[in-house]
Amino acid sequence: MEEKMKAGVCKCPHHKVLPLLVVLLGLAFFLEALGVLTSGFVGLVWPILVVLAGLMKLTAGNCKCC
Repeated sequence: MEEKMKAGVCKCPHHKVLPLLVVLLGLAFFLEALGVLTSGFVGLVWPILVVLAGLMKLTAGNCKCC
């Protein structure tokens, strides 16, 4: 457990995935508001990101540091 923690910060990769998915979700809505992405594309992407976040949360139970 100590080898995965450094200065109180966990180095497990799954701890970085959920925040990354939240950033991608926010970025998708922001780019839609700017007119860069279409509503149809964002409407397809945001549920996929939410499902991925949920799957990551479900599989995080085998973490040795938390």
